Amino acid sequence: MKIATWNVNSLNVRLPQVVRWLATHRPALLGLQELKQVNEAVNAAAIEALGYRLILNGQKTYNGVALVYDAELGEPRDIVCEIPALEDAQRRVVAATFGDLRLINAYVVNGESLASEKYEYKLRWLAAFHDWLAAELFRYPKLIVMGDFNIAPTDDDVYDPQKFHGQVLCSASERDFFQGFLDLGLTDTLRQFKREPQCFTWWDYRGGGFRRNQGLRIDHLLVSRAVMPSVVDCVVDAVPRGWERPSDHAPVMLTLQKSETKPL
Repeated sequence: MKIATWNVNSLNVRLPQVVRWLATHRPALLGLQELKQVNEAVNAAAIEALGYRLILNGQKTYNGVALVYDAELGEPRDIVCEIPALEDAQRRVVAATFGDLRLINAYVVNGESLASEKYEYKLRWLAAFHDWLAAELFRYPKLIVMGDFNIAPTDDDVYDPQKFHGQVLCSASERDFFQGFLDLGLTDTLRQFKREPQCFTWWDYRGGGFRRNQGLRIDHLLVSRAVMPSVVDCVVDAVPRGWERPSDHAPVMLTLQKSETKPL
């Protein structure tokens, strides 16, 4: 069973890439971030033609997330499209349960800069997100949390640690929150298989960032202790970043052992 996350930076623009990638890799589940479309504007038919269904939580111009799932998994349960106890007009999360597996797809606030009100909003959002994950883990032992976290957890996840030291995405407070997610009992799966530095998921459009591999690792797949024994691999697929009109992010894909490939 393959489960993936991808910030597509406008589904309207990137729909052909998403369709191409789905047809090639056939993941059972794909979390998308930054749809930048309301639900009604999404061309769901192009994805459904491949045998998938969508759970949409869109927003015009900004944000928006979706879960794309193989129709053979059956109807999802317990769908949630907002963080409980957090009043937030921005569409940043979607969660659903398939069998006994709980999926949470998140687009975490960017934060802009440490001096910005958006950074303070990010810290409040992360605090609410942490509390929600703690509650979800209690209810759903088999939990996968995916998405664009807009946090590079360590200096190994940054092409130039000195340049980004103390900056947004790499600040001590943001990294503390990420560690707090791990302290709940979640595992950063990519680091279980890709321990070397310079393994990134985002590259700036400017300055030849992708060609020079000047990137950051800010897209993550975290799994609970009950899921971790089934994990056999996690990779960044940088190929779509080199396609025409690409997203500035690459997909990250988790593989669970073969026994999990049957409908949940």
